[in-house]
Amino acid sequence: MYYPSFNIGIEEEYQLIDPDSRELLGYVTQSMAREKMVVNERAPSADLATLIREGAVSTGTPVCMDINEARDMLLRVREQMLELGVAGGFKIAGAGTHPFSRWEGREEMLAQYRQMAEDVQVIARRILAFGLRIHIGVEDRDLAIDVMNTLRYVLPHIFCLSTSSPFWQGRNTGLKSYRAVLVDSLPRTGIPGAFSSYHDYRLYVDTLMRTNSIPDPRRIMYDVVPHYRFPTLVIRICDMMPSYRDVLAVTALIQASVAWMVDLRQRNLSFRLYDRTLIAENKWRAVRYGLDGNLVDFGVEQQVPARELISELLDRIEPVARKLSSWHELEHCYTILARGSSSDQQLAVWAEHGEDARAVVDFLVAETENLA
Repeated sequence: MYYPSFNIGIEEEYQLIDPDSRELLGYVTQSMAREKMVVNERAPSADLATLIREGAVSTGTPVCMDINEARDMLLRVREQMLELGVAGGFKIAGAGTHPFSRWEGREEMLAQYRQMAEDVQVIARRILAFGLRIHIGVEDRDLAIDVMNTLRYVLPHIFCLSTSSPFWQGRNTGLKSYRAVLVDSLPRTGIPGAFSSYHDYRLYVDTLMRTNSIPDPRRIMYDVVPHYRFPTLVIRICDMMPSYRDVLAVTALIQASVAWMVDLRQRNLSFRLYDRTLIAENKWRAVRYGLDGNLVDFGVEQQVPARELISELLDRIEPVARKLSSWHELEHCYTILARGSSSDQQLAVWAEHGEDARAVVDFLVAETENLA
């Protein structure tokens, strides 16, 4: 019987912060596909791109066989970023949005975003959002589609743990993830529809390309999607999180959830497929309330506290996680449930410091720098 590798790739987006003003200087996106660190600078004179390039930061997180290897590689990249920050006089922060920076009026734009900006105009130009992309190896492409169809149901549960963007341009948005609002305003984002096979999915992609709707498959940015180049599923629903422990816990949760879906299929046990509109209802609840809200259990058609449903998910996947030797990282999810997500922590810091967004930036920097 075939089983996927379930190997792991982690791609983070780091904010580069001015230590005095706490403003956003630029940001760095890890890319395994392009095999480089992509740098966007606020001020051309900052020359951050040269600093990152000459600093020889590892390109993305290479494919890792298990969560232990992923931990080592993640820490290595973060250590290198922090060293470059010391050399360049900037700080590193991880979060879905910057609490107050604005980039209006900036004309320069990364090449890969120029086509997007041409397509969707002002929607793309207002986006200053930072995410976490997790690759899980599922080499059989038809199996990957089956897993994608079923995994959609638990994406809002996972998302609740990763929310990290309650602020936008100096305001408390009242949401736990304003990044999701920004990203989901773009086409071909959010919860995807179900596909009957990989062939069906490729027909969808090819149709968009033939009709000049997209120039290449990279423009399909759903919350879960087969990677256009690697034999992986890419889960991109999560906000960028400052704590590496949170990142590893959510990564282990995603890996174990994928493995659970595969195991159910291999044992001919069905997982009911729900329409994307129903799953999107739960995603909105995660965006608005995060761990403090209720999610709908569509099996019984009742709303249940998010923490309760997430705990139930953790109970279900624990045996799979132990087989993957990842439970020691995954059980940190219980700490997040008790403590709150990064958004909850940011809001607490903001309230404790008289609604000072600069204090939130300091918190994010300290959390990102803490590699203990």
